[in-house]
Amino acid sequence: MTKQRCPWAEVNELEIAYHDTEWGVPVHHDRKWFEFLILEGAQAGLSWDTILRKRENYRRAFARFDTAAGARFGRREFAALMKDPGIVRNRLKIESAIGNARAFLAVQEESGSFDRYIWRFVGGEPRRNRWMNVKQVPAFTPESDAMSKDLKRRGFRFVGGTICYAFMQATGMVNDHLAGCFRHSQLRG
Repeated sequence: MTKQRCPWAEVNELEIAYHDTEWGVPVHHDRKWFEFLILEGAQAGLSWDTILRKRENYRRAFARFDTAAGARFGRREFAALMKDPGIVRNRLKIESAIGNARAFLAVQEESGSFDRYIWRFVGGEPRRNRWMNVKQVPAFTPESDAMSKDLKRRGFRFVGGTICYAFMQATGMVNDHLAGCFRHSQLRG
């Protein structure tokens, strides 16, 4: 019997694996938070499939998403990133990734961890939606807009409400697997 998945995850094996094992699973490790923050920002205007295919290159290019290392990137590292064909070579996205590392460290210092800070936008536990089809899934919510506003106030970039909602979906802050998807019930408890 074939598993029923969210329609976006039926494109290729990479997306299927990501959907089946990672998307929507609650994150609680700061390095993983930073990874998703950078990847979601890089995805703006592109397909998620493009970013998944470049993910290992991003891990290499951004010091395995070591936030402190990324925050120390200077002109030399920036120039190398701009020449790296394995990542999205968009000046604004690369600048934002480096700046976001610095802002991320400030949040960690203030809150004790990024995890403690970010989960407050959903009251500390995942929101469980029960969408029947993809047309019901919103592009942004009041929570993602509040997150966006607060992140921007703290100096983060490429964190608009739509990007923040995708970030929330990917990291399990919301369970947006469709109700008929086999992962919806697995991530309910």
